[in-house]
Amino acid sequence: MGERGLLDLIIARLPGLSFRERITLCESLGAERDLVQKSKLDIESLIGRRLASGWDIDLIRMLAERDAHTANLRGINWVSWLSPEYPPLLREIYDPPSVLFFRGRLPDSERPLVAIVGTRKPSPMATAQAFDISRSLGRGGVSAVSGLALGIDAMAHRGNVEGGVPTFAVLGSGVDEVYPASNRALARRVLETGGALISEYPPGTGPRRWNFPARNRIISGLCRGVLIVEAPEKSGALITARFALDQNRELWVASTGAKDDATFDRKGTQRLAEEGAEIVYSATDILEMWNMGINEAEPCRDSVAKASVAVSAATSSLARSLGITL
Repeated sequence: MGERGLLDLIIARLPGLSFRERITLCESLGAERDLVQKSKLDIESLIGRRLASGWDIDLIRMLAERDAHTANLRGINWVSWLSPEYPPLLREIYDPPSVLFFRGRLPDSERPLVAIVGTRKPSPMATAQAFDISRSLGRGGVSAVSGLALGIDAMAHRGNVEGGVPTFAVLGSGVDEVYPASNRALARRVLETGGALISEYPPGTGPRRWNFPARNRIISGLCRGVLIVEAPEKSGALITARFALDQNRELWVASTGAKDDATFDRKGTQRLAEEGAEIVYSATDILEMWNMGINEAEPCRDSVAKASVAVSAATSSLARSLGITL
């Protein structure tokens, strides 16, 4: 672990701090002893505010030791904010995690990534669309990032695997606590094909409801662009869309059916499109935007229902509607 020892794991465990405050401590402290020797007043001076209470540093160090032991036992690696291996695009966001835990291999920083997210209960058209776009992106050399959830997320990972590139899953639990359990086989496939399971949560952390919205900022933060495939009006995918705009990422929605089809709830993606998000009909649309080729002939765009949604405003309009200032 070097001179810093358990410092980064201890900082990740300190309660009551914001993401930015943890980064400040990572940058300000050079070794574990630097933190242990500081008083509550010293820490308050570093982060620039009063703390509601102190903490038991011995207990927190014990938890960090357990994290390190469990990680080593289960083949889990971690990378801190200060490491050159930390994903560079993730450094750009306002609230990056101070430590990332991962199994497998982190994404190649020289290759662009696309986040593909959407509903857990997709229509057949959206299911096929997510798989086909992700597979074609893979054949064009672009990896997908998603959340390993049921529905669109799983199709994004499966399509990328079929397309022959690593795919990356960001979890709302520890990387040793794959959720849902029904996607454990898919998680193994992600690792077998050169991808990674990634999380800001220490090993042994179970899936908690409040973890999932927070992990969405990492999904979008790792990527150059975010594609939303069929999202209801109240969907976690729309949280990812908010993060994408806040992080200055490209935001797209997939064309997955006619507006008047009430069988499946597409109100979220329809609203995004109506307020400015660009519609994507195939992977070619994304690859052409990025001046990249593709190694297969894709289905004609006319086979996809183009009338599903209409673009009517600029991205800034979309941001305003979601309460974001660009």
